[in-house]
Amino acid sequence: MSKAAGGRKRKASGRKKGSPPDERNTERGEEGGPDEAVAFIAETVAELVKLAERHRLEVLSHLLGMAQLEAEERLRTRSKRKLS
Repeated sequence: MSKAAGGRKRKASGRKKGSPPDERNTERGEEGGPDEAVAFIAETVAELVKLAERHRLEVLSHLLGMAQLEAEERLRTRSKRKLS
């Protein structure tokens, strides 16, 4: 038997053609700005780091740790800019 062609299909983004991604999200009130996104990413990646470490996935843990550090650094630099 042969496998059906195609594989995975992408889900429709629900985005209006021609509208920038940020505009799309604020119109529907789904997501805050970049600060909220970075905070969410930092928190979520921290949980993923713990999961990877628990299962001894060293390389994955290291890469996720780097993503966590990047997100936390962006949070720090954005908060410093807001204070000045």
